[in-house]
Amino acid sequence: MASPTAANATGSTARAAAGRATVRSQAKASRRSALLAAAARLFAERGFNGVSIEDLGAAAGVSGPAVYRHFSSKQAVLSALLTGVSQDLLDGGRAVVRGSSGAEAALRGLIEFHVDFALSHPDVIRVHDRDLDSLPAEESERIRSLQRSYVRVWVDVLAQLLGREDPARLRMRAHAVFGLINSTPHSTPRPPQGGQGVRDKAWRRKLLETMAWAALKAE
Repeated sequence: MASPTAANATGSTARAAAGRATVRSQAKASRRSALLAAAARLFAERGFNGVSIEDLGAAAGVSGPAVYRHFSSKQAVLSALLTGVSQDLLDGGRAVVRGSSGAEAALRGLIEFHVDFALSHPDVIRVHDRDLDSLPAEESERIRSLQRSYVRVWVDVLAQLLGREDPARLRMRAHAVFGLINSTPHSTPRPPQGGQGVRDKAWRRKLLETMAWAALKAE
């Protein structure tokens, strides 16, 4: 039987090793997030074909070869970026509906959620619109499948509000509103910094939410 001193030493060593592993995991996750953020910005500015692995590494503060510790290729970076955002939209939309008191509150919540996404991730919207087809068919289909599931979240809520309207028309309403909201990265300049930027973003948010609600309920 080990002595208390030996047992304590063993426990301390295990805790220290676990602590180092946690720090390494956090550092790896942080670098991966930095690479994805750099990819969103650079792909939006230059297009997928205009950015190299070395460009991504430099923007994230690592060497080009170090990128391969996190992603197997530049296409893998693009896939992770667009898949992650699509999954976040689906998970977030479902959470909005679960936390709502009824269909009208859920629809307003979905509008607010999607507007927030569009205003917070304009680069990702640009990348999706231009570069989704740079991915292999299987990966782009996985992303589109997530997006179809997100559309169904909206359609289910609209069905509760609009009764027996044809599901195809409900999908058309949802897609029309996505087009309205997602057009902002293309149709408006980046807001200025500081107080004016905050006021401008608030104005855009209110306008988009009002227009989206009117479009979804249009006769």
